[in-house]
Amino acid sequence: MTTDRRLEILRAIVDEYVETQEPVGSKAIADKRALGISPATIRNEMAVLEEEGFITQPHTSAGRIPTDLGYRLFVDKLSTIKPLSTAERRAIETFLGGAHDLDDVVKRSAKLLADITKQVAVVQYPILGDSHGRDMMAISGTANLARSGDDLGSTLSPILEALEEQVVLLRLLSDAHPTVHVTIGSEQHEANLQTTSLVTVGYGQGESPMGALGIIGPTRMDYAGSISAVSAVARYIGRYITEGSR
Repeated sequence: MTTDRRLEILRAIVDEYVETQEPVGSKAIADKRALGISPATIRNEMAVLEEEGFITQPHTSAGRIPTDLGYRLFVDKLSTIKPLSTAERRAIETFLGGAHDLDDVVKRSAKLLADITKQVAVVQYPILGDSHGRDMMAISGTANLARSGDDLGSTLSPILEALEEQVVLLRLLSDAHPTVHVTIGSEQHEANLQTTSLVTVGYGQGESPMGALGIIGPTRMDYAGSISAVSAVARYIGRYITEGSR
């Protein structure tokens, strides 16, 4: 059973690894976190976290990095969502406020979400008034994956190939709910995407979303910030569809 202290150490490892892309050692945690415990105690707790499968030691490094299971525990235990900065909120309002129609809103939303999160953004939206219930897709930020080459390694090409298939994108967003959902690494159903994480949410009114959006990127991502950005953009699109298009 992971204790509160171990959860704090896991949180420190995730935060530090996301920021630096370097394996995290006990001294770095002791120096940067006011946990009130010694590096030796942190090392002992890290050993338990490793035994429990939440962190792992890459190669011969003295530091540790989170596993998919560690990221899952971190996300599930997030007590607060990182608020968007004033600049980010203003960018959403200004950039999306200049849209002319739903197609423009969605394309702008995908680009803005990709810019804010530095991940790939995908937005699925209905063709309003279409009796066949067809959906459209907008995707932006695939170049961001190339900048994450060290994280994705040889899996980058299969990921890009998967994202070129609209059926794959629709499937990724098909289970989106009114609340944000995070799918991490090996939890992905698509075999070619199991080195990535997906943050999705539905938008619209009620429990049956009209559409969905999300971001996909390496498992080493800023989950709190990504959840916040996805939620904010989804609220804007939902508001546009239910109010702005009247």
